[in-house]
Amino acid sequence: MLDYWDRVVPQHLDGIEFMLLRSPRRTFVADTGLWPDHCDATFGQNCDSSRTYTGISGLLSDNGASDTLAFMKTYWVDINGQNEQFWAHEWATHGTCMSTLKTTCLPSGSVKGAEAVAFFQTVVKLFKTLPTYTWLANAGILPTNSRTFTLSQLTSALKSASGGFTPALDCRSGTLNQISCLHLFAVFTQLLADTPESGSCPSSGIKYPPKSGTPATTTTTSGGGTTSGVPSSLPSKATIRAIRSGSTVGGLLTAGTWSTQTLATMTLSGTTSSFTMTSSRGNCGLNSGSLTCGSGVTAATFSAVSSGGNLLLASGGSTAFTSEGVPSGTTVYTVYTGSSRAQDYTLSIVST
Repeated sequence: MLDYWDRVVPQHLDGIEFMLLRSPRRTFVADTGLWPDHCDATFGQNCDSSRTYTGISGLLSDNGASDTLAFMKTYWVDINGQNEQFWAHEWATHGTCMSTLKTTCLPSGSVKGAEAVAFFQTVVKLFKTLPTYTWLANAGILPTNSRTFTLSQLTSALKSASGGFTPALDCRSGTLNQISCLHLFAVFTQLLADTPESGSCPSSGIKYPPKSGTPATTTTTSGGGTTSGVPSSLPSKATIRAIRSGSTVGGLLTAGTWSTQTLATMTLSGTTSSFTMTSSRGNCGLNSGSLTCGSGVTAATFSAVSSGGNLLLASGGSTAFTSEGVPSGTTVYTVYTGSSRAQDYTLSIVST
């Protein structure tokens, strides 16, 4: 699972430490929260009982964070299926201890619970910045039972992909189960930094086994979320459909734009870990985060992530895509990676 630990550093410098743990699904990581830390291995808990909120799903939906909730239902789930109780616990135990989320820091007129919404939105946003599974896969390091890895191999792959910052790797019985990265925040500046402590993995002989599980099954949790089987291989031909707030709203045209008109049939070449995509116009690539397909375009490398019964298109390990608006009729919108614009969504790969 992917755990977030929020570290409140002296002099108003906040840090977020991310940890990758083993999870039940084959290529999934999941998120378990942000924990305020005093930089001495201790942290506060349950700092404000007056802001102990329940009904987190409703709180997010009622305050324009349905996309955050949808993401949480896949990546931030309770091991026993008690999602609502789990999310309420994470907020009450850890979120209330974040100094920047005190109600006195909120804009005047903010609705009750706005700081909790910001907490969950921040967790999801930061979760997407560290696609550790894809970073390792891009370096040729995939789960296997037939070989082991050195600490240097794993660390170097992650350090290179993160821009030169050293993570901490922890193991259980010689098996990789946790990767920690540290983000520092000063006012509005975010800085990825070396982790202050090394992990517990040995220097060699590290096991990175495939996850167990049968992705063809479908189950319903008591929290209302569902997990479904998805294709285990990449289709060679597919349409790319946009999923927004749980509903399909058009998809990609031949130019790579978002539209509700007749969708393009894309050609996909590679595997779910790494593939290129072309339309009848030419290669599909990324230019400053903008998706475009056409003659002379340098092909970008994508990956595919199984989620909620869908095979989602991913760039840099993130399935988040965004546009300035929602298309209708003949109106189309440019597709950007990330979630920095007015409308956020995911792109589902549907075999044709």
